[in-house]
Amino acid sequence: METFFQQLILCITVMAAAFANDSNLEKRVKHDYADNNGVKIHYVSLGEGPLVVMLHGFPDFWYTWRHQMEALSENHKVVALDLRGYNRSDKPKGQENYAMRLLVADVVAVIRHLGEEQAVIVGHDWGGAIAWQFAMHVPQMTEKLIILNLPHPRGLMREMAQNEEQQKNSQYARDFQKEGAHKLLTAEGLAGWVKDPEAKAKYVEAFNRSDFEAMLNYYKQNYPRQTQSNTASSAPAAPLIKVKAPVLMFHGLQDQYLLHHALNGTWEWLEKDLTLVTIPDAGHFVQHDATDLVTRTMKLWLSR
Repeated sequence: METFFQQLILCITVMAAAFANDSNLEKRVKHDYADNNGVKIHYVSLGEGPLVVMLHGFPDFWYTWRHQMEALSENHKVVALDLRGYNRSDKPKGQENYAMRLLVADVVAVIRHLGEEQAVIVGHDWGGAIAWQFAMHVPQMTEKLIILNLPHPRGLMREMAQNEEQQKNSQYARDFQKEGAHKLLTAEGLAGWVKDPEAKAKYVEAFNRSDFEAMLNYYKQNYPRQTQSNTASSAPAAPLIKVKAPVLMFHGLQDQYLLHHALNGTWEWLEKDLTLVTIPDAGHFVQHDATDLVTRTMKLWLSR
């Protein structure tokens, strides 16, 4: 009986310490800004060691990586960005200011501002889209690549051209491309997916600092239009640039926005090894739905 109570107290102590670490994370991270041709990109950093750069998606901000930052910072310098348009980063006006080449350049600017030549790139959702393009077009700065719930662009384009279910489930993106769609968004509504009340309050605060039109410019500028996706299978394919870095992918199979069929054939577009982790009971925000599994797997994979 004594052993049981000792184990119970130890478990409670560990859980309390983890909660305290999460609650104090905002006080322990360092805030800074990198400049990309006049656009300031806010980021936070924690830990020391090889550089890991983390890119959030929609609707999100740097805080989405709090659990992963905590664990990875034991052996790495972990940096999480606010993408342009979000939270404390600049919010340039104009759809053209959210072109993919500029989003990739923001990541380059952060890495150079930190005085590094390369990094492990981690991305979820739109951050995953940026991470794929970064790895393809800036391979010399990509040590390793970790992607969460964002299939390779070729797999996604194939499914949008051929898979009626994916076309149907992409309707939300079509709606976001409509003129004035940002006027329908609210900070509270965008934070609706966040389950933890304390975290949700932080999200509402961050979204109130964000630019809703900028958020949707990602879709207007980079997401294929209806006519593009319907004709993608017959259009000439862009030259294939294979990813040269090792890749770790997570995909929550309950994701209703990005279906898992797009994962098929990913290995055909990579030069090195692929580790694919599919999680049956996780949804689109896999880093939250399966926090422990995602975090432990990341840490183990990076220590290979």
